[in-house]
Amino acid sequence: MTERGLCRRLQPYGSSIFSEISALSARHNAVNLGQGFPDFDGPEEVRNAAAAAVIDGPNQYAPLAGLPSLRHAITAWYQRWYGVAIDPDHEVTVTSGCTGAIGDAMLGVLEPGDEVLLIEPWYDSYPASVVMAGGVCRYAKPASPGYVIDRDVLEAGVTSKTRMLVVNSPHNPTGRVYRESEWDVIEAFCVEHDLVLFSDEVYETLVFDGVHRSALARPELRSRSIVASSVGKTFSLTGWKIGWTVAAPPLTEAIRGAHQFTSFCVSTPLQVGAVVALELPDSYFEEFLRGYRSRRDQLVSGLRSIGLDPIVPQGTYFTLVDLAPLGVDDDRAFCERLIRDLGVAAIPTSAFHEDRRSGPIRFAFCKQPEVLDQAIERLSRIGELLP
Repeated sequence: MTERGLCRRLQPYGSSIFSEISALSARHNAVNLGQGFPDFDGPEEVRNAAAAAVIDGPNQYAPLAGLPSLRHAITAWYQRWYGVAIDPDHEVTVTSGCTGAIGDAMLGVLEPGDEVLLIEPWYDSYPASVVMAGGVCRYAKPASPGYVIDRDVLEAGVTSKTRMLVVNSPHNPTGRVYRESEWDVIEAFCVEHDLVLFSDEVYETLVFDGVHRSALARPELRSRSIVASSVGKTFSLTGWKIGWTVAAPPLTEAIRGAHQFTSFCVSTPLQVGAVVALELPDSYFEEFLRGYRSRRDQLVSGLRSIGLDPIVPQGTYFTLVDLAPLGVDDDRAFCERLIRDLGVAAIPTSAFHEDRRSGPIRFAFCKQPEVLDQAIERLSRIGELLP
């Protein structure tokens, strides 16, 4: 048999930038402010609930759509935070994290040749998932450093073949939280072009400035939206990979049609733990946000103290630093040097653009305060790497 490698349609995407940077970071024993995972675990009561389920059960396959208890907890979550009524039986599907939700949605909804409009900079699984589903990527390119979504930006990327628009707020990697006026534009655009909206809301509780508004709360978007989220970011349980989609019944049917042939179901005892997570009191979320606000301010202040100019993110746990004014014209090469020479990992945002053009670098602050201090100390020598 002829030896074959990666299929042609995925060759342009290569390895995930997160895998590559994390592997390089591990080899050089760097402080990893690249990949967005906390260096601490989520609430003990949530972990205890999952651990008890491992010992006592259930440990067999969950229903395709997810445990009924978790689907009901998800519907209660949307009622609690957004005042939106959800049908747990026909509108909720539990997926293998938010990444699994993206893949299931693309595989279930897209026909071969359908176009999907992605907004740069994007999370790197978006285009790969579109291509794996037989779709074609189109791109909307808001101008930096504001990255504001307006009608002209969206119209420049749409054609008669466009089937779906993907949005992400709070936004990775820019840290933006979409304004009400931007949601007005998105809503009108989707209605006029009859598009399905995929709304990645995985950072929904990490909002420091502004207000997160779910696409489900917009009447004109309710029937055409697929909203995805997970327990990973909000509860510091990224390794659990418990996510979900919420969508009107026809779209949910499409998602489940794909989901049954990808992962079919996800970890049953971890779903039990996820129920406890979603039912935590308001005090948990208040403390969670206070902790992350402190980490955000610590990293931003530290980067400023060594002569850099980071953005102050409105949401997520990332900040961007544009090094172009300092003469850096290859963000990926610079990030590799940062790891090798200074022992700090960051993510080059060129990986999130169609043309791979050099952009700001992304630092994650989902780390313990002493780890952030260590990173700042190492980065104090960054001038040695600048042109």
